[in-house]
Amino acid sequence: QVQLAESGGGLVQPEVSLRLSCTASGLTFSSYTMGWFRQAPGPVREFVAAIRRSGSGTNYADSVKGRFTISRDNAENTVYLQMNNLKPEDTAVYYCAAGIKYGLRSSDPSEYNYWGQGTQVTISS
Repeated sequence: QVQLAESGGGLVQPEVSLRLSCTASGLTFSSYTMGWFRQAPGPVREFVAAIRRSGSGTNYADSVKGRFTISRDNAENTVYLQMNNLKPEDTAVYYCAAGIKYGLRSSDPSEYNYWGQGTQVTISS
């Protein structure tokens, strides 16, 4: 059974940093593109960042470019999202996702096969 478990969320003040982790089990982690998405109250799940299988290719939403960094450790089956200079508009539930399709559109949530349960990130003074 595939499981993706996010951790590292919390309540922090603006301009501080957080690092999210997502550890996968039940799949061959190195075969999957890994993505981070977020969802504020409402139906839209917004793309944040993605990283290809080997870690050599990354993609970011414009809203987080220069502030967030995605990375992965295939030996630990874990993907990370380092979030710096957090803003109130970054408040959301953050989800990690795994997609196996070759050449998937990394910003499209429908391209991913598995999802975690999410971790809440709240930015507030």
